[in-house]
Amino acid sequence: MDKEKVRIKICGLRRREDILAVNRYLPDYAGFILGFPRSFRCISEDELADLTGMLDPRICPVGVFVNADPEWIESLLKKGFIRIAQLHGAEDEEYINRIKKNTGCPVIKAFKIGSAEDVSEALKSSADYILLDQGYGSGKTFDWNLVPRISRPFFLAGGLSEDNIDEALKRLSPFAVDLSSSVETDRFKDPQKIERIIAAVREPERRQHCPKDDLETTEVNTSPKH
Repeated sequence: MDKEKVRIKICGLRRREDILAVNRYLPDYAGFILGFPRSFRCISEDELADLTGMLDPRICPVGVFVNADPEWIESLLKKGFIRIAQLHGAEDEEYINRIKKNTGCPVIKAFKIGSAEDVSEALKSSADYILLDQGYGSGKTFDWNLVPRISRPFFLAGGLSEDNIDEALKRLSPFAVDLSSSVETDRFKDPQKIERIIAAVREPERRQHCPKDDLETTEVNTSPKH
């Protein structure tokens, strides 16, 4: 795992404007909710094809599913509309391994974390990545004290925002953070919030790895002129 970079996923994209925003600020992953009409962020396969066709190739499209037909997921992966499948239902090991075997594509399996046992169960998953969440799409944090030092790559989700992202990164050292409701205003993706949360994740990394002289120069150059 590259410990020098925390990946960023912006989830629940559904409009052309959302794609323009992520193309500008370049998160690592873009998430699209499929086959789950209970979510207002759910889109159709045709909409997925249109939106991912506009997506900057540097951003990896992720399909988010809840107990969907695995054949459909495999079809979307093989068509190239998505490059990773993220599973949020009761999908078992057989289901996960089937998708991996039939497509050769990575799988993210989401787990609702309410106890230390939930974390232990997540760590056993054969998925390429696990995602730790308070409750699928709840927009709330879970008790981070339940998470021990984890060696395998994991996505952290649930209630992450500008207010707590720095603490989350320092305490849990996730491979990636997954953001949705915190980058919305009135249920629509907000480009300014996307910009700010991405900056909040990446600015500490830039300062950590930038030579001291460069930082001092930057600080001088950005000082107010009198």
